[in-house]
Formats: sequence, C-alpha cells, structure tokens
Amino acid sequence: MARYTSMDFIRFLLFDVHHVESLFAYEKFSHLDSEQAWMIIESAKQFADQEMHPFFKIFDDNPATYDGNGGVKTHPQLKKIIRGAAAQSWIGGAAKFEHGGMQLPEMIFNTGHHIFQAANNSVQGYLGLSTGAADLITSFGNQKQIETYVPPIYEGRWQGTMALTEPQAGSSLSDIITTAKTTEKGYYLVKGQKIFISGGQHDAAENFVHLTLARIEGAPAGVKGISLFIIPKFRPTEDGSFYYNDVHCAGDFQKMGQRGYSTTHLSFGDNDDCQAYLVGEPHKGLTYMFQMMNGARISVGQCAASVAMAAYQASLQYCLERPQGRSASEKDPTKAPTLIINHADVQRMLFTQKSIAEGSLSLALECSKLYDQVNGTTGEEKENYLLLLEILTPIVKTYASEQGSRSASLAIQTLGGYGFTTDFPVQQHYRDLKIMSLYEGTTGIQSLDLLGRKVNLQNGKAVKLLMNSINNDLKVSIEFENLTPYANILADELKRMGNVLEHLSSYAMKGDVERYLSDATIFMEMAGYIIIAWQWLKMATIAAQKIRESNFKSNSLSFYQGKIHTMEFFFKYELPHSEACAKTLEDVNTLTNIKVYEMFQ
Repeated sequence: MARYTSMDFIRFLLFDVHHVESLFAYEKFSHLDSEQAWMIIESAKQFADQEMHPFFKIFDDNPATYDGNGGVKTHPQLKKIIRGAAAQSWIGGAAKFEHGGMQLPEMIFNTGHHIFQAANNSVQGYLGLSTGAADLITSFGNQKQIETYVPPIYEGRWQGTMALTEPQAGSSLSDIITTAKTTEKGYYLVKGQKIFISGGQHDAAENFVHLTLARIEGAPAGVKGISLFIIPKFRPTEDGSFYYNDVHCAGDFQKMGQRGYSTTHLSFGDNDDCQAYLVGEPHKGLTYMFQMMNGARISVGQCAASVAMAAYQASLQYCLERPQGRSASEKDPTKAPTLIINHADVQRMLFTQKSIAEGSLSLALECSKLYDQVNGTTGEEKENYLLLLEILTPIVKTYASEQGSRSASLAIQTLGGYGFTTDFPVQQHYRDLKIMSLYEGTTGIQSLDLLGRKVNLQNGKAVKLLMNSINNDLKVSIEFENLTPYANILADELKRMGNVLEHLSSYAMKGDVERYLSDATIFMEMAGYIIIAWQWLKMATIAAQKIRESNFKSNSLSFYQGKIHTMEFFFKYELPHSEACAKTLEDVNTLTNIKVYEMFQ
C-alpha cells in the first residue's frame, strides 16, 4: 500500500519533541500512559489502511451528489467508515467519561485524525464535524439536549454540522438574517437559508444535528444579536418517534476537490415548521460557536498539513522509483539513467515539501497540546496557555493551508507530466488542499484576526508569551555548536518582527486602522515563516540531543540527521522570505487602499 504519512515522524513529534507523556500528569488524563497512547495511534493507522485509504481515489471518482429529492447520495463505504470510526471512539474519544468518551488528550485524538486526514481527507471531515458539534452541546447545552443529541452523534448514527454562512452574507456573520420566532412551547421557529454546510444531509447518517446561528426577532443588529440553536432534520419526541423538521436540502455544491465530502445548501422553515432549540443564553451564539470554529481552524490547519504530507510521501515514493537523465557531470550517454531523486532540483522540491508538511504538523500538535494544557491547569497558568493558543490558531490554519497548497503543487512538479494525470494521486491532493485556505475564514480573515485582535490581546501579552516561549527554546538550541548560528538567525527574525509591529502600531495609534490592517496578510506570511522556523529548530535540537547521546532506540541516525538537514534547508530557502515581508510591511507607500476603481482596468 502507498505510504501517506510517517509513523516514525509521528512518534518523534509526540514523544520526543512535544512530550505527550507530560499530559498524563494531569488528573484528567492520568488513566493513560505512553504505551497505551501509542497503541491508540497504531489502531488509527490500521483502520485508515483498511477502510479509508483504499477509497481515496474512489471517492473522488464517485463524488457526493444531490439526489434531487432533498438529500445527498454518497459512496456506500462512507457509512461503514463513520460507524467503524465511531465504534473505535474516533468521534467521541476526547469527550469526558460522563459523556461517554475516553477522555483522551486532544494531542492523541488529533494525531489519530491526522492519519485519517492523510489517508482520505474527504472522510475525516464528517467525523470532525460531529465531534465539534457534540463538544459544543456538552459545553453549553442543557442536560436534556446532551442526553438527546450527543449519544447518537458519538455512535455515528447522527451527523453534526455547523450552519453559519448565508448566501448574502458570506463570511460576514454580523450580516446574517436567518430569524428565530419565539413560541410559547419551549422552542423557536426558524426561517432562512444556509450555504456551504459541510456534511449536510447525506445518506450515510440517520439524522442531522445542525448547530445554527440565527437572530431572535427583535435582537440587536450585528454579532451581539446572534443566538445558537440546535435544529435536527428529524425532531425527536417524548414517545420516541421522529418528525420531519422542515429542513430541506436544496442542493449539493460540486467542488474542485474533496469531492467525497458533501457541501449543501439548506433551507429552514419553508413550511413554517422548523423547530429550533436555544443553546445557552440568547444573543451569545457567536461566542459559543467560536469554540467550534477555533477547534475547526486548528483542524483545518492540521488537515492541510496532513494532505501536504500525503502528497510529499507520494512524490518521494515516485522519486525513489523513477530513473531519468544523468548527473550533470556524467558525459557518457551509454550509462544507465539515474533515479530522479539524485538531481539537485528534485531534492530542492522534496526538501521544500518535507519542511512545509512536517513543520506544519509539528505546529498543529503544539496547538493540540496547548488545548490540553488549557484544560488541565488553572489560574494564570491556564490563562497563559490560552493566550498562546489564541495567537497560534490563525497562524497554523493559514501557514499550513497556503504553504501546503504550494507544497502539493511542488509534488505535481516533482512528477513532471505524470503529476498532472489522474494515474497518480498528487493532483487530487492539490485539488483537495486548496479549500483549506477558505474553510473557517479565508486567509485574509485569519490575517485580520491575527494582526487586528490576537497581537493586541491583553495589551500584547500573547505576543510576549510567544516570544518568551521561542526564546526559551533558543537557549536550549545554542548548547549545540552546530545549531547556534540558526538560533541566532531566528533571534534576529524575532527582533525584526518586533520592529515591524512597532512600525505598524504607529498607524493604529494615529487612528488609521485601515492602514494598520492593509497588509495584514503580509504580516501573517512573515509570522508563519518565523513560527515554522521555531518548530524546525525545536526538532533539530531534539535530533542533536539524540545524536550526542547515541540514542537510536526509536529512529536511526539518518532519521535524526535528516531533521537537522531539513531545518538547515528551511533556514536557507524559506526563512529569508520573512525579511522580504518585513521590507514590504515597513514601506511607507500605501498602494492597496485604492478608491479609484478604474485603476484596476
């Protein structure tokens, strides 16, 4: 079977770089140990090998399709995958014991989902949506809602979704117009439309739990007037029967990639009988939904890293098998062609892919660990972990999706003309990956979030905590002579980013918010290079420690040497882009706030 991820690298990240075993000291996770954790990961790989990866291309060739009668037809294997994953707790595994979960750390749970994402990313989204929906209900719903909706979601019988986007509003949630009318019967009547609803109303689930944002009649304008509702497709009654709840699937969007993943247009209340059940308090819906959205942003970033990893593994395999051409110094045409992996430009493309995919996955697991640390601590310690998670969330989502797309493009380039054909998987990885820069807020929205909100959290405390965390790791790196130059380079880049923030802040202090945010995406790009460089230096430091100690129990000498080499590659070929971003950001010319639209003609 074709390789789509590296279990050696996963083990390295979990136990050597990010020290998952440290989480088992928290009471919440004290029932686990390292051996059990790895067995859980291996079970995910076995399931993915048997049930997911063999259908990667088949799902693309046989996409989710609107059946013309209010539903979406999917490949029969999807139902088997969802039920099988549920049985192995890959929907509810991170939930508390009291809710029927295994109380796994997100770090372990998300590592299993990385394997699923790399094996068949169209499928994993169904599982992840249900997980997020159930988590939202257990966090903010009442006991009856938890008892009614969560167990069948964890069993894989009911599908959870998040219904936010509307045709006229797009990503601007403050402009949604779906309305909820109060009744005297304990529920609301909802009317409106939602689009781009992933996992909506397909034939692999018995029922759907749409977590929907709507405005209660009379609610204030903007985000302060948004409430969160549970809207089932079939509403359960006290006697155990079900009634159609006036939620109509009007169509399924046919997409460039992730073709096995249903993406629906839903219409609520066409017959004025769509009953909705308020979650939590009125007008706090967006606050609640951000729990699911932030988790989804990390998941999207991880998924982008996972697909980039799968594309890299496919291109690496091809390069190890494909002979073509001879070395530049070889003048004898009678000599046998060499494998293309021996060509310098091919190696450059492979190392670029490797540095992006592995660096992004490391950052995703860093975020998962921070999530677990938030839930395992209290007081100031908890607050600091939360601030770090807040500032890294838009970065992991954006870097992995934007650079992951570039990485998959290089995978196609590595294969040459074959990469553009459907005989090889890299073109599908490339198509699947593009959506990641759009899911859960586009790159521009993530960049505005980072520069406009996250860097200013608690008067810049989140940035300071991030800088301190990186500097603490630099102190360890400089203990190794071969890593000291790279630690110094990264320290210089941190100073450069500080200077850029100081420059941009001058605009904000003058009240010129438009100018302050006009190049937010460039700032995001700069931050991404620096943060991934940090991840690579962490990995190289661990590798150097293993080599110094001759500790090759888990991996070979060449494995650790490869990590150091890839770090050096990233610092030479990728990190210099950070300086170019800084030059753009510090340029005083304003070239993007154009009001004369004829200039675009």
